[in-house]
Parts: sequence; structure tokens; C-alpha cells
Amino acid sequence: MVRSCSVRTVANLGIASALTIFLGACGGGMSLPSFSSAPSAPPEPAVAPDMPASIRADEIVGRWGLASYQNPNDRARTEAAARGQCKQPYVITAGTSGGVVMHLADQATPQELRLKGSPSGKNYIGPAGPTPGEQDREIVSFDGRVLVTRFVDKDAAVRYGNMVYIRCAPRA
Repeated sequence: MVRSCSVRTVANLGIASALTIFLGACGGGMSLPSFSSAPSAPPEPAVAPDMPASIRADEIVGRWGLASYQNPNDRARTEAAARGQCKQPYVITAGTSGGVVMHLADQATPQELRLKGSPSGKNYIGPAGPTPGEQDREIVSFDGRVLVTRFVDKDAAVRYGNMVYIRCAPRA
């Protein structure tokens, strides 16, 4: 038993010594062959340029009645409920950087959001960043008078449902 422990100890010390010598050679005056003539790693792919949305920010600026539904069969009833909300409209204003000022899910303070397009042809409203981002909402439909959106984040989509915005008549 004593003999096997001493053999193991010697072997461990030998391995540690060899590693120390090897690592010392790498960091010391000894140089490894240079492969600088070989091509360097390929550059990281560029971030895809932002795609413009097919809906302009000024098209959704205004006063809106707002309601939501989960079941698609409730859409007509929800649109009627949203019209009734024009007494206390949800106001979408123009942002200073060409976007619109709206609320993100679960945020008390509205902020400027961008209208973003995607290769699939869908439009989104959300903060700068990848499209679709987790904080974005997809524009499900828009005809100038009725805007329907749904949050990309699954949890927010379940809580908020399909948001129906009905354009309120301009003040007289």
C-alpha cells in the first residue's frame, strides 16, 4: 500500500512538472509557429438592417377607443366596446424620433416605440432591437380605423389578449 501511494505521488508530481514546463515555454521566450498568413476568423455577420413597416407612425397617431378579446368570436362585440371607450380615449402621440408613444406590456409610463417591418411581411410596434422582439406587439390588422395588435411575449399575449383600437371621431 505504501508503495502504490508513492508511485501515484511521483506520477502526479511528474505530470505537474511537465505541465509547468510546457506552460512556461508558451509564455516565455519560446515562440510557437505563426499562422498569420492563414486567413483570420470570418467576420461576424452584420446585423440585418431594420426593415421599414408598411404602416407609417403618423397613420396610428390619434385618439383611440381600446378593448381586448381572447376568443376571435368576440371581436365584433369587442370593437363595439372599444367605440364606447372614446369618452376616455387611449392617446397615441408622435414620438420625437419618428416613432409613436405608447405603453409596453406592464409599464405604467409610455415611451417612444418604433414601427418595424419584417421579412415575413408582418408589422410590429416596439422598442429598437430585433424584430420581432419580446416586448414588441404584432399588428394583426389595420385598416385606418381599426387597429388590432397582439403582444409577441406569450405571457403578455395571454394577459392582454388581442388589443382592439377603434379610431375616435375628431373633436368638434
